[in-house]
Amino acid sequence: MIGGGQLARMTHQAGIPLGQSLKVLAVSKDDPAALVSPNVEIGHHSDLAALRTFAEGCDAVTFDHEHVPPENLQALSAAGVAVHPGPDALLHAQDKLVMRRKLADLGLPVPPFTQVTEVADVLEFGAEYGWPCVLKTARGGYDGKGVWVLNTPESAQRTVPELLEAGMPLMVEQRVALRRELAALVARSPFGQGAAWPLVETVQSQGICVEVLAPAPEASEAVTQQAQDLALKIAEEIGVVGVLAVELFETERGLVVNELAMRPHNSGHWTIEGARTSQFEQHLRAVLDYPLGSTGLTAPAVVMGNVLGAPTEPRMGMDERVHHLFARFPHAKVHLYGKAERPGRKLGHVTVLGEEMAEVRQQARLAAHWLGHAEWPDGYSIH
Repeated sequence: MIGGGQLARMTHQAGIPLGQSLKVLAVSKDDPAALVSPNVEIGHHSDLAALRTFAEGCDAVTFDHEHVPPENLQALSAAGVAVHPGPDALLHAQDKLVMRRKLADLGLPVPPFTQVTEVADVLEFGAEYGWPCVLKTARGGYDGKGVWVLNTPESAQRTVPELLEAGMPLMVEQRVALRRELAALVARSPFGQGAAWPLVETVQSQGICVEVLAPAPEASEAVTQQAQDLALKIAEEIGVVGVLAVELFETERGLVVNELAMRPHNSGHWTIEGARTSQFEQHLRAVLDYPLGSTGLTAPAVVMGNVLGAPTEPRMGMDERVHHLFARFPHAKVHLYGKAERPGRKLGHVTVLGEEMAEVRQQARLAAHWLGHAEWPDGYSIH
């Protein structure tokens, strides 16, 4: 796995029961996966020589992130390395403009969009589709970074020239009036077998996912089926091998595709305890061309809460926070990523399973907040 972050860390854990050894290309020995995997090479994903050396002896090469230059992946594939997902497929997760154009050509629901090469492109788009509109960097943005809401033509004239001068590839799209955000998580093998997990709702705060609700509350069978079918179609049409996360907007007119990710994804962390086969095991099954596993829920309600770093240093260490959490919620499942704490950083996640979504959601929210802040919100006591 290229990349040594928390996704590689959890993929390593999933590989152990399968008898597999995950080799990790990490930037630093302090990366989350490098702290737990015995087979780590230090190198950068943009260094083709490092990638070639890393790939030697690997049955398959996959990714913890989408930042490997496409030309490097093409070179690995040309040398006979089994790269999953392949560079042609992965490009649709690396470049939002490529993705939008492909999905539009397939007749799939995307917001109106256009490439931006000068400020006039945005002004004409806003005049046609209305303000505000959303400016995005076509490559490299994540967790709300690389996204600008332009409320007026004047804001476009202030923002766009500076970004173009900095060399950013840009696109603009219509701001979607959404009810909520959903995610359809699927997997596809080289043989073409597909599998879909239940549709989930993702809750965002300041561009960062803070919780995931599985299954998505009050999602009709028709909407769930539509989302799963849409994700499986995308996986087939662009040749995805591995896990594909399709982030969706639910609107009054139906579903609209927001983003694609071709790797295990934050919207699927709940599957470790909440599904018969986790996204991490399924990703390994797919890239190794094993038959895919069952994706059924293990409980009627599953909620994953992200543990985010507090604005100020917590008054107690993480180990003590975990101790108190287990005393209060012994059924909570904690996953910490081995990261140094800083404000807003994803430090880990907590998953709670149960019968009633409202109760499970409250417990997951409390648990995640406690681990990040060392305090209970809304006047709750640790006793």
